[in-house]
Amino acid sequence: MRDGYAVAGDGTPIYYTLAGPLPGAGPGICLSDGIGCDGFAWKYLEPGLAARRAVVHWNYRGHGRTPLPRDPDRITIADCADDLIAVLDAAARHQRGPHPGGEAGPLGRVFLAGHSMGVQVCLEALRRHPERVAGLVLVCGSYGTPLRTFKNSRLLEDALPAIRLAIHAVPRAMTALLRTALPTQLAYRVATLTEVNGTLVRPADFMPYLEHMSQVDPRLFIDMLAAAGRHTARELLPTIAVPTLIIAADQDGFTPLALSEEMHRLIPGSELHVVRGGSHTAPIERPEEVTTRIVRFLEEHG
Repeated sequence: MRDGYAVAGDGTPIYYTLAGPLPGAGPGICLSDGIGCDGFAWKYLEPGLAARRAVVHWNYRGHGRTPLPRDPDRITIADCADDLIAVLDAAARHQRGPHPGGEAGPLGRVFLAGHSMGVQVCLEALRRHPERVAGLVLVCGSYGTPLRTFKNSRLLEDALPAIRLAIHAVPRAMTALLRTALPTQLAYRVATLTEVNGTLVRPADFMPYLEHMSQVDPRLFIDMLAAAGRHTARELLPTIAVPTLIIAADQDGFTPLALSEEMHRLIPGSELHVVRGGSHTAPIERPEEVTTRIVRFLEEHG
């Protein structure tokens, strides 16, 4: 596995990793995380894909090894989509010879896979850079305005302005609290009681998410969440003409199954796979099922 940094439009360095076969293995795939995530959802999928094709995984602004943005206002879904393309360009140059765009090389035109907020990022990348997208893999996510459907309620959307104000008022205290409270067995236990299927997920697979979340700047997180809450790509769905696989879970409270079913109805020719008993973290709850289905989709269309 190789790694490096792309340079975003505002000069922010965007960290990425590159794994998998060299050119000649067919279109590559780029993995985009959910907000606050650093790749935990792709733990089992990434090596399964890298055995067959080039795989790029990257970190959002202020996530993982990517620093806070140089321009603090550049945290929208559109900014993330442009960062994704910058990463593909950098990774293509990194791979073996320059493949700066278009149809050249396995990273010139790729499959985009997104989990949670990554679904919005992939859809926005398709809207802004359609020539770079060979297909879509949309995992446990929404096409837009996710705060309005969180737990089938608008409570989070209504409460977000007050939460955002409080975090910006006492950022140091909030940072200290999160770094103490999140990476604990208690937080894991709460997650398994409220959202994650504790009978399927292992602590070793989910704790890295809590540990990473504890290190994310809470101001960046809440501002990015607010930006994601305002974004929608619903009007794009009926125009999508690339192969699309939607992975959903029937116990997902963050992005309820009905959202994936709606995307399936609106995207022509799309495929829908429902993970029974899975939650928002279905890729690590049913890793073999999810990996097998995605690999089959890529082999059929790639």
